[in-house]
Parts: sequence; structure tokens; C-alpha cells
Amino acid sequence: MRLNQCQNFHDFRRMAHQRLPGPIFNYIDGAADDETTYRRNTDAFEACDLVPDVLRGVAQVDMSVTVMGQKLAMPVYCSPTALQRLFHHDGERAVAAAAGKFGTMFGVSSLGTVSLEEARKISGGPQVYQFYFHKDRGLNRDMMARAKAAGVQVMMLTVDSITGGNRERDKRTGFAIPFRLNLAGIAQFAAKPAWALNYVTHERFRLPQLDGHVDMGGGAMSISRYFTEMLDPAMTWDDVADMVRQWGGQFCLKGVMSVEDAKRAVDIGCTGIVLSNHGGRQLDGSRSAFDQLAEIVDAVGDRIDVMMDGGVQRGTHVLKALALGAKAVGLGRYYLFPLGAAGQPGVERALDLMRIEIERAMKLMGCRTVADLQRRHLRFR
Repeated sequence: MRLNQCQNFHDFRRMAHQRLPGPIFNYIDGAADDETTYRRNTDAFEACDLVPDVLRGVAQVDMSVTVMGQKLAMPVYCSPTALQRLFHHDGERAVAAAAGKFGTMFGVSSLGTVSLEEARKISGGPQVYQFYFHKDRGLNRDMMARAKAAGVQVMMLTVDSITGGNRERDKRTGFAIPFRLNLAGIAQFAAKPAWALNYVTHERFRLPQLDGHVDMGGGAMSISRYFTEMLDPAMTWDDVADMVRQWGGQFCLKGVMSVEDAKRAVDIGCTGIVLSNHGGRQLDGSRSAFDQLAEIVDAVGDRIDVMMDGGVQRGTHVLKALALGAKAVGLGRYYLFPLGAAGQPGVERALDLMRIEIERAMKLMGCRTVADLQRRHLRFR
């Protein structure tokens, strides 16, 4: 399969499956336990119908939005994800460049494989730094100071990952960072020599945000030990309130799902929340962000910017979330599969297809601006 033959999420996923070693494809594609929440994330959109208006004069549509003080040319952004140079040797560089070209926001993770300073130089678009709360409070402060110095506009604290989810596909292949593959996993890598050649002929894989804390050579700490030993499951609202004050700017919590927690986020001074179940990778059986969106927008939407991610595969999915009151919608696997399949050209093609789908769907809905999308345009089965 070639890139120009890819027309949608499923095509990119198939192309990534052809090109990536099994353990890496399954790391992207997999989720926790029975993967029920992963499936439910997309199913939730399918249980909602659009009710279009006609004859509204939609020769021109404006799909731009402002979220957490950042102007985006379209209402989707590339959610920060870990380990991107495992999927393609350009990793976050490709995503930053593509997001900048399409005038939207992207993020670098604490577990990112390109430094947030380098990513900041690549893209003119707004940048999020997604980080985890460490037992070492000094490390938390250092990370925020470093992000501030790099010109990062938005801090995004992930709050649904105080321990890692039970991802059984990774256990079957032996996937771990550093690699500790079982025989089945090794055989799957051997079957994709092009990936291996790229991996060994480009610069050493590392985690620049955590240099000195997590060693990819296996000496200091593995990723799984990072989650169990360095992250602080005792994190409380008071801890986060201190960080919000220290940052003194746009601060977002990713992984909020209850109305009560959304209200607490407002109370401690957050400017945004992302409704998210981590792509179904943490607590299996949890509700989809889309199903939870209306009640949270009703509770806090006039006081904080509400975003969501999880299961988004189509422009119409984005429109449904916007009609419920989301300010913007995060993409994850939607850009990771094309990244793994084709690098920066893959991410650009995925974002271009999404842009075209959103524009077309807005015209077919009779909506000239994102603000024209209302709940009256939706019916739930």
C-alpha cells in the first residue's frame, strides 16, 4: 500500500501494520485489559446522528478555534504521545513540522524522543508540554522551568496515569523500553528489516526530557520502572494547585472524566481540561470522553476550556464533539499510524484529509463557523 492510496484512518492503520514490526504496531494499536474502552471510544460517535441545516450560504467556512489562548487554524490538535521515534526515526520532528504547516497545536511528552527545545524551533504553531507528576518535586519544578524557557505555551499534566495500564498485547510480545523481547517479538522484528535498518542508522534512541533519570541503555531505569518508581500515586489536588501557581500561565489537566473533578480543576485555576481515558490504555471499562462531554460542558464550560480525545477517526466525529461544546479535539492514533507508516508526509496527509473532511462536513451541516455547531444538530439513538 502507498501513501497516496490512503483515504482514511483504517488505510493508515493497514499501512502501519504492513511496515512496522508487530510489537511496535501493537504498542500503538493496543489498549488495556479487554480493550473494551478502546472500541467504545469510536462506537460512541457512531451512536450519535447529525441533523444538518440547508440553504445557509456556506460558500466559505471558517474552521478556526481559540483554545487556552491559542489560535488554531482547525479544531483538532496532535495530542502529545510518548516514544514517537520508535514509530518513525523522525518522530516528534515530523509531527511538529506537520502541525506547524496546518496551523495547529502539537505536544511533546515527558517520554518524548525529541527535546521540547528542538520541537519548538521546528513549528511556528502552539506547543503543549505533556508531563507526569514525579515523586521528586524538584524534577517537577525543573521540567516546568525548562518548558517556560523553551517557549512552550501550554502545560498539560496527565492525571490518569499514576500507574501503567494492563496492556496485554505488550506482554505477549515482550515489548518494553529498553527492548526485552521474547522469541515471538524478535521474530516479528526480523520480519520488518526496513524498520530495523532505519532504527540502527539514525541517532541513538533517547528520552531528552528525562536525561539522567531514565537510561535507554537499560542502566538506570526502564519505562515500566519509571511508571512504578518515579511517578507519585500520592499526587493530590493541593500538589497540582501548587504547580498551576508556579507555572502562572495556560495549564491543562488531561484525563479528567467526572463533573466533580472538572469543577476542582476550575477551582485551582486551570485554564483547560481534556476529557480522556488515555485512548483506552489505562482503566478498561471507563466511559468514553464523548459520552461524558455534555454533562461536563454544562457544569464548567463557561469557566474553562473543555477539550476531549479518544476514538476520533473522522471529521464528522470532530463536528459532533464541537456541537456538544468541546473547544477542540485531540488526535492520537489518527496521526501515529501515518507517522509510523510514512513519517512527516504521512502526518501531513492525515491532517490534510481531516481538514478536508471537517470543511466538507461543515458545509453539509450548513455551518459557516465552529460556533454555528449547536446541540440541536445532534440526536442520540
